[in-house]
Amino acid sequence: MKHYANERLAQLAQDRGMPGEYIRDLRVVGSVLPFKVNEYVADELIDWSAAPDDPIFRLTFPHRDMLPADVFDRMAALLDAGAPRDELRRAAAAAQLELNPHPGDQLEANVPTLDGRRLDGLQHKYAETVLVFPSQGQTCHSYCGYCFRWAQFVSRAELRQALRDPADLTGYLGGHPEVTDVLFTGGDPMIMRTEVLRRWAEPLLEETPSVRTLRFGTKALAYWPARFTTGPDADDLMRLFESAVAAGRHVAVMAHFSHPRELETEQVRTAIARIHATGAVIRAQAPLVAHVNDDASAWSRMWQTQVELGITPYYMFVERDTGARNYFGLPLVRALEIYNEAVRGVSGLARTARGPVMSAGPGKVMIHGTAEVGGEKAFVLSFLQARRPEWVGRPFFAAYDEHAQWYDELKPLSASGASFPPFPELAA
Repeated sequence: MKHYANERLAQLAQDRGMPGEYIRDLRVVGSVLPFKVNEYVADELIDWSAAPDDPIFRLTFPHRDMLPADVFDRMAALLDAGAPRDELRRAAAAAQLELNPHPGDQLEANVPTLDGRRLDGLQHKYAETVLVFPSQGQTCHSYCGYCFRWAQFVSRAELRQALRDPADLTGYLGGHPEVTDVLFTGGDPMIMRTEVLRRWAEPLLEETPSVRTLRFGTKALAYWPARFTTGPDADDLMRLFESAVAAGRHVAVMAHFSHPRELETEQVRTAIARIHATGAVIRAQAPLVAHVNDDASAWSRMWQTQVELGITPYYMFVERDTGARNYFGLPLVRALEIYNEAVRGVSGLARTARGPVMSAGPGKVMIHGTAEVGGEKAFVLSFLQARRPEWVGRPFFAAYDEHAQWYDELKPLSASGASFPPFPELAA
């Protein structure tokens, strides 16, 4: 597989006809945020005749507005002046910290311990589910510009979550029988060779009977479907899925599809069919982001296509408050409008997609709609998942705000006396 990053990415853009002004912007933004595409994305998904406005181009290539204007200008001045590499690296590191590399209290509240040691490659936020970041899987076939895991890809060890030893995972799970689901994430676990993935997955079948579901969070179906079809160990991967299903486990491929075009190639459809043949299921999720899929008809088409291909639409997320959020983010009001219009355009089978959903510090917050409460317009919200299980399903309200883009920007209802955050524990 051929990859394009850094100067190779700039050369690819130049070879495909992008102007010199854009190439400069690419180098400036790429000095702070990570970008990479592979030959499949470049050749099969991007419509270069429509670039830079093509949605897959916007998804995978830099744009100057992905950085705050002052950060862009600072980095551009250094690059234009031919600053030494070490000076550029220090400036980029400072800029990265300004972009909130680990939102939602990931490193403060979610990291568990084992025998007094922090397990920095695990996240245990919700009682039933543990996320694991295998050290060998902390990259992707291509990068999405909106990715809230971008800090995994910037070559800074202090920002990266990675677990090196599968025994730490099974050791932790042995003391936590409440955990039923393990989610392999990254990066992308499908970047790993199957023999490596086996070292992480098979002990869960043999040593942790409380774990009933194995989830694999991946963009590989969209960005490199050959991983499941003609790749050198694709057949072995299918056997791994089959063996997990035969062992009585539910295997869920948590696929990230950001645009309906990612579902249209023959390669991806063959890969989907192969996964289904193992007994595994596929659930699809993605954030709603400007310039890529901020169009209700795109979501309707994507959800309908997923149903036709046997995929379950799962989540429409809100872009998290990190990285290039100032470029990709949308007001919650607009997100709710797009979700409602998209849902109205599909049958009930595609309405399994829940949204808009914010994966915020306290939990997964769903925006149900708006209402009038005490004479004041309000957002109606609830937790789909929460750090405290008793919060789940309890509706609460926040003041309507046409500009707010994230949970932390919401405010109390001044007229009604209703509180926000909704529960006293959240305000502490």
